[in-house]
Amino acid sequence: MAKVKSVFTCQECGYQTAKWLGKCPDCNQWNSFSEEEVTKASKLAQKVSTVLGGKVSKPKNISEIENDKVQRYTTGIKEFDRVMGGGVTYGSLTLIGGEPGIGKSTILMEVCGKLLTNYSNEKILYVSGEESESQVADRSKRLGVDSPHLYIYNETNWQKVLEQVKELKPKFLVLDSIQTTYSSEVDSAVGTLSQIREVTYEVMNYAKAYGLTVFLIGHVTKEGQIAGPKILEHMVDTVIYFEGDQLGQYRMLRVMKNRFGNTNEVGIFEMQEKGLVEVSNPSQYFLEQSLPGSYGRSITCILEGSRALFIEMQALVVENKFAVGRRTTQGLDTNRVALLVAVIDKYFGIPLSYNDIYVNVVGGMKLSTRESDLSVMASLLSSYFMKPLPSDTVFLGEVGLTGEVRSVPMMELRLREIAQMNYKRVITAKRVAKDYEGKFKIEIIGVTKARDLKDLLFKE
Repeated sequence: MAKVKSVFTCQECGYQTAKWLGKCPDCNQWNSFSEEEVTKASKLAQKVSTVLGGKVSKPKNISEIENDKVQRYTTGIKEFDRVMGGGVTYGSLTLIGGEPGIGKSTILMEVCGKLLTNYSNEKILYVSGEESESQVADRSKRLGVDSPHLYIYNETNWQKVLEQVKELKPKFLVLDSIQTTYSSEVDSAVGTLSQIREVTYEVMNYAKAYGLTVFLIGHVTKEGQIAGPKILEHMVDTVIYFEGDQLGQYRMLRVMKNRFGNTNEVGIFEMQEKGLVEVSNPSQYFLEQSLPGSYGRSITCILEGSRALFIEMQALVVENKFAVGRRTTQGLDTNRVALLVAVIDKYFGIPLSYNDIYVNVVGGMKLSTRESDLSVMASLLSSYFMKPLPSDTVFLGEVGLTGEVRSVPMMELRLREIAQMNYKRVITAKRVAKDYEGKFKIEIIGVTKARDLKDLLFKE
């Protein structure tokens, strides 16, 4: 019998210690330690050997290894298939996380319905540890999923779930959620790091050994990260975050890790009465409610994976009534906006920093790259001079501390998309204008210094 020892594990970061501590020395959280019993690694190694059939692996020369063709199941939901890299990969583990009530169970139930329609001979086992069987059945019928090959099982014990998997032999398994599922082989509370790690490990080994395609639903912490150890995200093949305002109607499916496709892809859905409906033209969603003729707004083009999206940047410059100017941003780093304001102060000869400044990215998008610098500057100047910018112009470029305008990656893809959307002009770096002059049916205006925007757009 394997020896058992007790350790105290931080439920926030996974830090382990032999004794209880009031404050975690790794993540500085208070009262986050929980006592757990863990077994030696010999038991885990024996379990892996049993699952894999006792096979002994040997190193191979690279020429001896054959490339496996990735087999995919297409759902027909284009936004979901795009995020997954072209479809659901056979025998893969996909982890979907998001805030409570955001629509994780809804999107997976719709995916189950599409899979049962496209592959009518396959079975799906939907395991719910949070809702009763009748609640899950009511949701499936409301979404139009009423197939005899969809099996609903209310259980939280992984060993019992595994028995049903071996008996039914489904092709797809949905585990809702991984935090409520526990293994009877681990003597710790449900939802602890040891339980999450153990259950995920057993699910992964079985899925890889028998070609079971698994979807895991994960809870998130108050910081927005998937609850549990970070190793949970390392073990699965695909990690997807479901984002969006609960009170709003739009949802974004963002992939953070994908072993079978591109990362940082985004799928956009609209929450309606009958469920989630994919948005075929996301740029129209971001731009359709713009007020024509208003100042303080500009258009930029960002990349989400392999997709080009047009985003409206809004800025509001208000005379400061107090000593210190206020800086408020939504969707952008506040420090980045402060940097651009300082560049305008220094090289434009405009005392912009004495004003209250508000910058917003329309649609709830969060930008971490710098291709929108020129667009932010144009919006700030437009609001300051109270003059609208041309609605057929796209601003694209990074601005440095010396006031220079730099090119951004994947310009050819962006320019092609800009031309297809019937925009007339692009204001970007001088180098881009020189490299792509005459290649697209749009006017490409190159600027070397950011201060050229003032003469170009706001010349008296």
